Amino acid sequence: MPMIMAQDSDKYPLHRCVFRGDVRSLAILSGAYDISEKDKQGNTPLHLAVMLGRKECVQVLLAHGAPVKVKNLAGWSPLAEAISYGDRQTISSLVRKLQQQAREQMEERRPNLVAALHQMGDFYMELKWDFQSWVPLVSRVLPSDICKIHKSGASIRMDTTLVDFNDMRWERGDISFIFNGDQKPSHSLTVLDNKAKLFQRVRYEETELEIEDEVDILMSSDIMAAQMSTKNITFSRAQTGWIFREDKREMVGAFHADFYQINGMVLESRKRREHLSEEDLQKNKAIMESLTKGSSQGFKNGEPPMRRASLNPPPESNITWDEYIVAPPGQCPLLGRNLVYKESSKSFKAVVAMSPDFPLTVDMLLNVLEVITPFKHLSKLRQFVLMKLPPGFPVKIDIPILPTVTAKITFQEFAYRHDIDPELFQVPSDYFEDPMRLLYDFIDDLKTSV
Repeated sequence: MPMIMAQDSDKYPLHRCVFRGDVRSLAILSGAYDISEKDKQGNTPLHLAVMLGRKECVQVLLAHGAPVKVKNLAGWSPLAEAISYGDRQTISSLVRKLQQQAREQMEERRPNLVAALHQMGDFYMELKWDFQSWVPLVSRVLPSDICKIHKSGASIRMDTTLVDFNDMRWERGDISFIFNGDQKPSHSLTVLDNKAKLFQRVRYEETELEIEDEVDILMSSDIMAAQMSTKNITFSRAQTGWIFREDKREMVGAFHADFYQINGMVLESRKRREHLSEEDLQKNKAIMESLTKGSSQGFKNGEPPMRRASLNPPPESNITWDEYIVAPPGQCPLLGRNLVYKESSKSFKAVVAMSPDFPLTVDMLLNVLEVITPFKHLSKLRQFVLMKLPPGFPVKIDIPILPTVTAKITFQEFAYRHDIDPELFQVPSDYFEDPMRLLYDFIDDLKTSV
């Protein structure tokens, strides 16, 4: 054991510097070693710096570009651990860095995405969404929606009537999302509210006030993580017929399709709230409601809004580096607060219909979905399509959206067209710009995710 300990102890020099609080050595070594390297627990140096409350180490690592949106073996990011620890300055620093890194990744990907859109033919496509639930009576109130997508050159427009959803709350509207890939980034994403005749440029950079609002929300709410587990998914041909069984083949719209059962699909949900007291859970409900409605955009009576203060730090960990580094994977010693943790998983039976006739390829669809994934349900669709699917194009899909809700998505219409009106991708002259954050709730990927 001592020999194993010595070997392990010499690994991960950046992690070791963080653990021992050696800021000077960390600053020197950060440029020489992989700052995103994970140890046996899946922790990066930034994870450890946050969990141990090493604020100076956090700043050194962020200055060297340590990734913020990366998860350890337990499925938590450095931002999630920072919320648990409760230091407001650290949380703010991570939020700013996360937004900067997301912006840089998007700008790096943008030229290839625009080139791919130019290479595609122009088209019109309809996606029908039918939401269903296994909870009695709930399905009666769940909505359906038809997303209409126009594509011309490097421009995409999507029209939808489903503005927002969260648990059992569904909000209808008349929203258009426009991406103009040939315009500069600050003017390439626009959302239209066609009922109110308002538009909003979707910004990648938030103001200081908006960042502080974001931090208040993170500090005042549960730390949530939900993901569709795909590691055990398999596909088997769906069968039809009572006596003489045969592979199921049907028309989906105008397209022949082979149907497959999806086996082993699991939606995993996890929630932490060790940073919240019982009083918080009551008091913060009102804070959350006011913040998500954007009410703090203006100061009341000229006074800034009350901000959530840092928590008292958890007790100092007495775990040594040598004890930490020899712990088996998945059995990370407690470095921060005692967890208040709940997890759940639900298995889903689902079907996917794959068509060899559909004019788009899966790669083309992924490029289109990358543009419109700020919408929560379309982001789920893209995650599904990224899986290794059976041959063909997924013209009909079942996917879990929430623990109690699944969506049936049908590509019911597609046509290449040369007559798409360029006016569709412009803001109508009688629309007014809305500077408020009215679209905060349904623009998902542009918000901070833990």
